[in-house]
Formats: sequence, C-alpha cells, structure tokens
Amino acid sequence: MSGLNHRKSYYLENDDLKDVNKLEDKLKALVKYDIRSITELEKWLAQERVLNNEIQETMIGHKIDFYRDTANPEKRDIHMYDQSIIRPILLKYQAELDKKFCDCPFAGELDASKYGFVRQARRTKVELFRKENIQLAVREKEIGAKYSEIMGGLSIDWEGEKKSYSFVKAQLDHQDRTIRERAWRALAEARSRVKAEIDEMMNELVKLRHQTAVNAGFDNYCDYMFRVKNRAYHIQQCYNFQSSVEKHIIPSWKRLSDGFRKELGVDKYRPWDSSVKVLERKPFSTVHELMEGIQIMLGKTDPYFEEQFKFMRENGLLDLECRIGKYSGCFMDPLPASKKAFVFANFSPSFAAVIALIHEMGHAVNVCMQFANDPYFQEEMLRDETAELYSHGMELLMLDKLDTFYGDGREFRNAQREALRRSLGLLIGPLSRELFEYWIYTNPNHTSEERDRKFLEISKRFKNSPVDTSGLESEVAASWIDTTHYFLYPFYAIEYSISELGALQLLDIYRSSSERAVALYKRSAGANLNQSIAEIYRQTGVEFDFSEPVMKRTAEFLEGLFEELK
Repeated sequence: MSGLNHRKSYYLENDDLKDVNKLEDKLKALVKYDIRSITELEKWLAQERVLNNEIQETMIGHKIDFYRDTANPEKRDIHMYDQSIIRPILLKYQAELDKKFCDCPFAGELDASKYGFVRQARRTKVELFRKENIQLAVREKEIGAKYSEIMGGLSIDWEGEKKSYSFVKAQLDHQDRTIRERAWRALAEARSRVKAEIDEMMNELVKLRHQTAVNAGFDNYCDYMFRVKNRAYHIQQCYNFQSSVEKHIIPSWKRLSDGFRKELGVDKYRPWDSSVKVLERKPFSTVHELMEGIQIMLGKTDPYFEEQFKFMRENGLLDLECRIGKYSGCFMDPLPASKKAFVFANFSPSFAAVIALIHEMGHAVNVCMQFANDPYFQEEMLRDETAELYSHGMELLMLDKLDTFYGDGREFRNAQREALRRSLGLLIGPLSRELFEYWIYTNPNHTSEERDRKFLEISKRFKNSPVDTSGLESEVAASWIDTTHYFLYPFYAIEYSISELGALQLLDIYRSSSERAVALYKRSAGANLNQSIAEIYRQTGVEFDFSEPVMKRTAEFLEGLFEELK
C-alpha cells in the first residue's frame, strides 16, 4: 500500500504490518507456543508483549500522522488500512491468545504483583469476546476516523480569512463580549454544516454498539461497557454521584457564576460568558513561547518533569500548532515499543492551551514513569480513574506557577480562579456526559431529535444551569457533536470527575507542603498498577471516594479558594 514504507523519526515502524502473512505467522507461533512451566509462560508473555508493543506503536504512529493532517489522503489510507485490515487480524488472534493464557494451568501461579490486573483484564476479554463483534469493532473505528476527518476539516471565515475551528474556539476567551458572541455563533454555524452527517454516524454507532452488547449477552451497551472497563464501582454509585453533584456542586457553580456575571457587568449569563473572561491578554503568541513557559513551570515543580518535557521537545514528540486540517483537541499517546510519549494539541493562543498542555504532560509523566519503573507495563493496565488523577493533579500542582504566563498580580489571581473554575466544571461536565450516554444506550432506538432534546435537558441541569440559553436552544442542543469522546472514547467521562476529587485533595496537601505533594505524586505515578485503584490513590495521599460527604467538603474547599483569590 502506498505510503507504508515512509518511516517517521518519532515512532518505530513495524514492517510486519505491510505483510499480512508474515504478521499472521508471528501471531500463530504465539498461539501454538508450548507452555510447560511457569518460566515458559513468563517467556511467552514477554514475547507477546514485545510483538504487541511494536504493532501498537506503529498503529498509534499512523493514527497520529493522520490526526496531524486529516486532509492528507495518503495518511488517511494508511490509518484506515490499519483499522480495516490489521485490526481484525489482531482482534481474532488476541482472542486466541487471551484464551490460551486463561486456560494455562500456570496462569494462577503468576506473581499477582506483576500480573494481577493483566490476569483480570484477560479473563474479562475472554468472557466478553464474540467473533461476530470483530467487524462491528472495525466499523466503529472507521466511523471514528471519519468523524475526526470531518471535525479536523472544519474551517470558518473570520475577519476576511479562513481560520481553523480551533482558532475560532480560542476567541471564546476574548475580553470583548461582541467578539465572544460572534465566535460562539460562528462555531455553532460550522457545526450545523456537518450536523446531519454526524447524526447519521452517531445513529449507526448506537446501533452497532447496542448489537455488540447484545451479542455478548447484555441488555444494553451501558452495562456492557461497565464490564469491559472493569470498573471498581457499580452504576448505582454513579447515579448517587450525580445526585450529590446536583445537591452540593451545582449550587456552588451557580453562586460563583453569579459573581462572574457581576464582574462582567452583564444582566444575563449567556453561553459566550461561560468563564471569567477577565484575563487581559493572550498568554503567548507562538508555540515556542508556550513551550518555553511550560518548561519553566515544570522545572519549578520538579526537575524530572522538566527533563521529560525537554526530551519530548528535542525528539519531535510534541505537535502543538494550530492549523486547518489538523484534528481538533488534544491527547497524549504512549509509544510502547520505544518507551516514549507523544503529546498532540490543536489550540490557538489561549488560557485553555496552557492548561491543556499541562494536563497532557501529566499523562506523559505518568506513562514515562511506568515505562521506567515497570518492565511489565502495558497501556491496557492504565485505568482511566488513575490516569486522569495524574493529569488533573499536574494541573493543580502548577496552579501557583501560572504567573509564568500571567505576570501581573491581579491577572495571576484571575488565571488561578479560571483554573479552579475548570476544576469545579470537571465535577459537572464529564458527569453530565456520562448521564447522556446512559440515556443514549439504554434507549438505542431514539431519534436524532430526541437525542438533541435530551442533551439540552441534561445541559440545563448541569453545566448550563446558570446560563440563559433562550433563543439558542437548537444550537446548544446540537453542540454535543463537538465532544470527541462520544465517537472515539465511549463511557470515558465519569472518570474525569472522580479523579478531579482526588486531584483537589492533592492540592490541599500541596498547600501545606509542596514538597510532600510532589513526592506523593511521583511515587504513585510510577506505582505498581496491579494494585486496586483505591490503593493507588492512597499512595498519592488521597482517597478513592466520591460519596456525598466528600462532595460537600469539596464544594466548601473550592468556594474557600475562590474567596482567597478575590
């Protein structure tokens, strides 16, 4: 296939992907491997891990190449080759390898401190695997790639120039309310141009995900995903969490929003007024300035953090420029064969860009410490509730260093307030996303119009509860299409809210002793992932607890911090 021979310096290319027969021969050899002792089992696992890491790194690299330039047909074709040709092969043989492991009489003798969670995850995969779901999984990836291409290709005419969707999104931070409103409406108009097509894509996703769940013996995709993700809590706890947020967090959100509204000097809090909007200037002008500032902040927090960032800068492991045709958003991807991390972001100069890069560096530090500390580490061992603890934790560890970008005393306090407002929002927005997905997948025969109405209803209950959306209901109702997770990462939402509770506890420790908080962060970021989530949280000095008393204390803690920054 054209383009498959082109090597990239930032990731390792596994040539087996170009030759399906050669790839299958290696996988078949693992399936037929004769395991007669626990020593041979561990040797087999090591061989499997090496091959899997090489394949995954190549496929991740191809995906990143595509996201960096979604309009490039060659990069799109390589990525789609991986999804349509390679992925079905991997799913088929992975099921055989999982079964071989689980059936092996020596699997139960493996050291639980090295293999405990992997053993649990593989048993779950064997339990849930259905051959007929392979093609459904492939189609799901194809739809996700198409969504990325559509959103990455959105452009907007702005002041006589064609600008990227991400550029216009950054204008929502502008102090001038008329510019914010113009940007908000321009973004809504851009989404409206692709809404019908994306609705059809989501309709298909809902159907195929529901069928995946039914094939595996579940009533709905919601129950299925709780099992897939090996969640350490049940759905009723999630509903209780939502009730606690409505009882304790939403009132704080409304009180603080009312204060922000008065600062803005407006009678009504409209969608384009959804944050403080009192930062007087852009924090940086160029990507170089952004990287310089973040490196300084990381260095002031801990030398190891700065060292990792410098390595990534010097080795082409960062793509932070805003441009048309680039996938909208940001993420970190591990490169498991070369033991590195890649950070991708598409933001114009804005406060959001600063926080996003800090967030993704939290993920990068986490995986790099795992690579360094655990030779058995595999990405599937990263549970979302722990992964997000380190990204949100990194944001809050650097809260007191935002003066790197906002040097004026008052502006510095405003930047800190904006960061804390994000913390409060993370207890609300992701939770409402999960609630939306509960509805979507327990009502799989819903219409596009019903889906929009449900999103609007949930939005008004949670994130937009202080906002006057009158006359803009259809635009708000359709804005869910801007959320990548619904298409690429289903049921990856409540973990953000749970982990933010832990990160805020870490901030409380930091306020008493910055050295202790950073030491706890580093100790747990490289901790043994075969432990329970609760044990990993405790190593960070915090509790894995999202009960109502914790919610109440958190609301009071955040409101106290806002009071200090007035």
